[in-house]
Amino acid sequence: MLLDAARAEGHTVCVAAIKEETDAEMDRRAAVDEGIAVHWLSLGELSRLIETFQKAGVTKAVMAGQVKHKQIFSSIRPDWRLAKLLLNLRTRSTDMLLGAVAKVLGDEGIELISSTTFLEPLLAEEGVLTERAPDEEEQKNIEYGLKVAQSVAGFDIGQTVVVAAQVCVAVEAMEGTDAAIERAGRLMESMEGDASTLERKLTVVKVAKPNQDMRFDVPVIGIGTIEAMVRANASCLSVEAGRTLLFDRGALLERAREAKIAIVAGRRS
Repeated sequence: MLLDAARAEGHTVCVAAIKEETDAEMDRRAAVDEGIAVHWLSLGELSRLIETFQKAGVTKAVMAGQVKHKQIFSSIRPDWRLAKLLLNLRTRSTDMLLGAVAKVLGDEGIELISSTTFLEPLLAEEGVLTERAPDEEEQKNIEYGLKVAQSVAGFDIGQTVVVAAQVCVAVEAMEGTDAAIERAGRLMESMEGDASTLERKLTVVKVAKPNQDMRFDVPVIGIGTIEAMVRANASCLSVEAGRTLLFDRGALLERAREAKIAIVAGRRS
């Protein structure tokens, strides 16, 4: 999507695709324009990334797509530049790691710009986005969930919490949003018949970080998130307006309508 949007605005594009994460579809999409080269790199090849950009005359770069946090600490083999960067980090949180990568790129004359630069039409606008608005119980869950999620996001742990009856059922960590939602669903299933006082209506609250760096790790909701909610029997989703990307919006909202899921986007108070 980013490739198509940048190309539509007349930019000359060079793609660095991460072998461990990027869909092979990228080759086909780039092939539409003979001027676009796709360079397949390992997640650990920071030096090669810089060399590739410099040879192509790149001065601005945009991060797009997901890199699972656990990938960074499991399957990759960092080159000398990335290994040095990792050793010098005070903590290995997402912000600290990607901020350090952004600085290295900047020092080499490559400015990392906002992930939403070409995707602003996909940002959630304020208000109820579905036919159904949150009911009273769901609204209470949202209000409670926002407090918890904003605190957790402030520590760069995760950006999503799952709530039932103003009780925090699950907090996103390294596994990602969809996995956290499904874990909440399993927890609720395990309590069947044991917790009659807990309303089994799950509400998912996803926020940006308090000082969200829009260059990376911008909150994203896609059809996969809605499907995870359906499997977990979650009925409501709250996101942050102006700081959350909604992918495949039409299909996403239609699936939410079919599942009777309410989606609302609010502004940080």
